[in-house]
Amino acid sequence: MKFLFYFVANPPDDDDATPSKDDDTQTAGSPGSGAAVLVRKTRSPTNGEGEEELPPVDTLEACDKAAERLRELSNHLNHGEIPMDVLQQTVTYAVSVLEAIYLDETKRLLDEDDELSEVQPDAVPPEVREWLASTFTRQMSTTRRRSEDKLRFRSVAHAIRAGIMVDRIYRRLSSSSNLQMPAQIAQLLKNSEDWSFDVFALNSVASGQCLRYMSHYLLNRFGLIQKFKMSTASLESFLVQIENGYERYRNPYHNNMHAADVTQTVAYLLCQAGLANWLTDIEIFATLFAAIIHDYEHTGTTNSFHVMSGSETALLYNDRAVLENYHVSQSFRLLRDDENSILSNLSKEEYREFRSLVIEMVLATDMSSHFQQIKTMKTLLCHSDFSSMDKAKVLSLMLHCCDISHPAKDWNLHFRWTQRLMEEFFRQGDKEKELRLPFSPLCDRNSTLVAESQIGFIDFIVSPSLEVCGDMLDRILRHVEGHKDGVIAEDSTVPTSRSLQTSSPANSPSHSRASPRLFNSPGQSPRHLPSGGSVPRPWLKCLDNNKKMWQELSDKDAELREQITEASKKRFRDYSNGLDK
Repeated sequence: MKFLFYFVANPPDDDDATPSKDDDTQTAGSPGSGAAVLVRKTRSPTNGEGEEELPPVDTLEACDKAAERLRELSNHLNHGEIPMDVLQQTVTYAVSVLEAIYLDETKRLLDEDDELSEVQPDAVPPEVREWLASTFTRQMSTTRRRSEDKLRFRSVAHAIRAGIMVDRIYRRLSSSSNLQMPAQIAQLLKNSEDWSFDVFALNSVASGQCLRYMSHYLLNRFGLIQKFKMSTASLESFLVQIENGYERYRNPYHNNMHAADVTQTVAYLLCQAGLANWLTDIEIFATLFAAIIHDYEHTGTTNSFHVMSGSETALLYNDRAVLENYHVSQSFRLLRDDENSILSNLSKEEYREFRSLVIEMVLATDMSSHFQQIKTMKTLLCHSDFSSMDKAKVLSLMLHCCDISHPAKDWNLHFRWTQRLMEEFFRQGDKEKELRLPFSPLCDRNSTLVAESQIGFIDFIVSPSLEVCGDMLDRILRHVEGHKDGVIAEDSTVPTSRSLQTSSPANSPSHSRASPRLFNSPGQSPRHLPSGGSVPRPWLKCLDNNKKMWQELSDKDAELREQITEASKKRFRDYSNGLDK
């Protein structure tokens, strides 16, 4: 015997309905309230083999049964896990019932105008409308006469929402099979929505595996692991090998912590700046992936050093974006191994788009392209037509800005990054000295003025870059806010073309990956839109404070150098006077 949970018809929003102690109880609201609540405890009939008999989907009993089973499912989700086969059977049956109900509604309204005509032309492109009609008509044709093939948009919309609900539940359940994080790491990662996230603290508690945990957390947070059906084992293998590659040369700066920091900063802009609302899932996946691998197996030396020393890597890539080409090439080479095949479920079209975006974004982290990127984006921002905003260029500039963003973080973080970067530069200077090459800028440990160099870096590179990036994100936010009723499909009456591309997993074409992202982790949704019509710019305060701190250190260094100079002059005068005597 199987007992079902309580079934509440037209339940209140807060799930606080309390069932009666009696086995069968009916209560009705006042006539003016428009609400009726039926609370009952039922025992399901079986077919003699222990399996529950379900009424035909086109009957009122089926609607009753579907509602009961969905409430049972809801209780399981709130209080624990549920077997995947039970989930699949319940949702499949409920969706079939909903389809039957709306087919019946369609028959009743055959003489009315097609409800698709009520939708604004730009809300549902003709090709999407045609795809929806052809897809759902084939599935439903067995229950209708040929003369009744006129499909109503409302039934399509509700079926789509049912698909979104199934996707959300599936992601929520399947995420439990992903990487299990220690409590201390999980607690730290909850702060990943902070602009000045402390990746040093994360690396300490993660036993030197901060990139692995950060990457897994963010890919899961944006629903990408489930969306693209990544094998947990393949993802784990890939992330472990990527992290090992970052540690290959034991660099003070270009290591796994830098990669984790850049990846977290990219995720911050995707989420807090509302950028995720403008992008498809494959674009978000490519952006996070590019951040994760953008300095893979970095040698701890600059492109200039590779060119000047005539390294094999420089010869391979013809002296152009030497390291950046190497990073992306080696990362995709890893993906060719079966044990790292996290892209195996992408269609050919998705893979081409993904690879193209990743290559362009990683190559854009070459500092030699900095001023051209800034100039290009300023030109795009001057155009009144938003369609001129090229996504690849937007994402490339964003990754580049995140790559050089440490001067725009809290002082305690920025100072530690600066110490590490200068030590890496000085180690290169030591190699240049051994090879009898001229010192590269900032690489001579005996003469480099660190404070002054950072002030210049802030004034001429970081601050202008983030200003343009902020203007770019504001422009995108204004565009998204103007279309937010269409972007957030499950909250809108009429889904847009992007939201309508979500269907059941079995029938999803490749372009259905453009569906709204679902959120799997505590914290603010990646689909959150900033309030006030502008993107938050926490970097402004940090830049101002850090520049002041460097100026104070610069003044002290100048005073110290003056004292040393005076002491040297005094020693020289004393020595000269001794010779005269």
